[in-house]
Amino acid sequence: MRDFLKMAAASALGTLVGLFSLLLLAGLGTFGLISVLLNSGDSEPEIALADKSLLVFDLETDIIDGVPAVAGALFEVYGADRSVSLHSTLEAIAAAAEDDKIAGLYITGYTNEGMATLKEVRAALSEFKASSGKPIWAYATDFGERDYYIASVADNLVLAPVGAMEINGFRAETQFLANALQKYGVGVQVVRAGKYKSAVEPFVRSESSAENEQQTSVLIGDLWQDFLQTVASDRDITADELQTLADEVALIEPNQALEAGLVDRVAFYDEVLTDLKALTDTTDEPDEALPQLSLADYAQIASRNRSFAEDTVAVVYAEGNIVVGDDVVPGAITSEGLSATLRDIRRDDEIKAVVLRVNSPGGSAVASEIIADEVRLLAAEKPVIVSMGDYAASGGYMIAAPGAKILASPTTITGSIGVYGLLLNFQEIANKNGITWDVVKTAKFADMQTSARPQTEDELQIQQGYTDNLYDRFMAIVSEGRDVPMSRVSQVAQGRVWTGEDAIAANLVDELGGLQDAIALAAKTADLSDYSVVELPELPSLEAQLLDSLFGSGITAGLARQLPWNKDPLTDQLLKLRDEFTLLESLNDPHHTYMRLPFTTEIE
Repeated sequence: MRDFLKMAAASALGTLVGLFSLLLLAGLGTFGLISVLLNSGDSEPEIALADKSLLVFDLETDIIDGVPAVAGALFEVYGADRSVSLHSTLEAIAAAAEDDKIAGLYITGYTNEGMATLKEVRAALSEFKASSGKPIWAYATDFGERDYYIASVADNLVLAPVGAMEINGFRAETQFLANALQKYGVGVQVVRAGKYKSAVEPFVRSESSAENEQQTSVLIGDLWQDFLQTVASDRDITADELQTLADEVALIEPNQALEAGLVDRVAFYDEVLTDLKALTDTTDEPDEALPQLSLADYAQIASRNRSFAEDTVAVVYAEGNIVVGDDVVPGAITSEGLSATLRDIRRDDEIKAVVLRVNSPGGSAVASEIIADEVRLLAAEKPVIVSMGDYAASGGYMIAAPGAKILASPTTITGSIGVYGLLLNFQEIANKNGITWDVVKTAKFADMQTSARPQTEDELQIQQGYTDNLYDRFMAIVSEGRDVPMSRVSQVAQGRVWTGEDAIAANLVDELGGLQDAIALAAKTADLSDYSVVELPELPSLEAQLLDSLFGSGITAGLARQLPWNKDPLTDQLLKLRDEFTLLESLNDPHHTYMRLPFTTEIE
């Protein structure tokens, strides 16, 4: 009955939302509504910055490797995250250090950003503190590892008396589906090249292979050591003492955190606010008079002060799954969309150098190779420096390999040079429900791509041969791009995942560094002293974004995140199961072959 009521409530809510949308459209007229919203989005009010303002860094701001979509009031009402590019975030923090109107920086909120992104942002905050002498405050009711990784840079780190800190180590958890698929009659066959290529394991095994367990253990161990060393460098605690707390306490109460040196103070927000008002000389003013500006808003001010020299360094973002497609899609890398951008850059005489910012776990093998070839052509004419984000793995590494230099964060997840194919069939479940198929064909292998039956041995042999050929081409692209013999590439390939730091020894990365380092290197390589930075590819028009948000998944996803029953553990696991099949479908490789990290491994 409880499940029925939940479903009924969800259905009723969906109906109400639908009726509301229809009434709104009927009352204003579809195009009238869109016109109102477009006019609202186009008119950017002048952002005022008062003297002695506090720069507020809300960690819930979505820091992306891309040009942010337009975020109007409609998007925020329906739960859409406000996003800022990583370049704009770093630029804003650097500008705030030199801005006399900024008195200090305040960190609040919680983050789910990747460790490489957090490391680069944290380095910018450290530089802000060191170069400006301005204080950094951080306050939260609770801290998880990611939140604390950023907040630990603060001079004044405050935890609420009713809160806690969860410092209990990282874990990598993989959901295995093989038994469930077998139970319900879904057949799975796989082909792969690379013994560490573990993306297929959740579909055919009930536990990790020894190879995958080995690489995952090394990976999260390296990430955890970076966390320990980084936090210890700014707090009055050693890495060994942090490890002991993780092993023996895990959930650290406020007074324990204070005693251990993890925080500077235990206090409620009103006490912190009193200090912030003193910092901004507004002690006698009402609380709402505290002069403050969000990092997202301040980034707009900083961007207006950019240099606009004729010579340009283009930052080209490649973020998300790699798929076959023509259009530029936020959050995805389409083969023709990105290729067209790279071709335009090659023909643009004002663009003297390129930074290819890759933040991708890979995807379609066909799409990856198409893009890699365009990177190769561009690199033959202009300096191409690759900057790796949280991920630059599998297909994400393939498109990076032709670059002149590759920079990565120590916590970047890269490598995974391998290929796999996943072939599903529904013969058993269909037959159990009275569904059968008949086929008429003109050649033996005409129905080789069918999902109505398992593949024959001859068909699997063809698929394996195709996969092996892709793998050889993958290694050849790496060998040529990195100027490394194929024999050496073969040793570090096999689908194995590496951290950015370990990838240097494997000759997959040239040096450690972030996005700003890559931009500086690109300018130096092109012998530029005065240059502009342009971020590409350009997003679809505001009209297209608005229509997609109105009639696509934007509002629906925003509402879905707010539903209370979407937060229980069972529903969460079922949604993950659905998402994996949706992701597999979205990769849309015409030959069902993929260059991608494991689907289900979560590092927390």
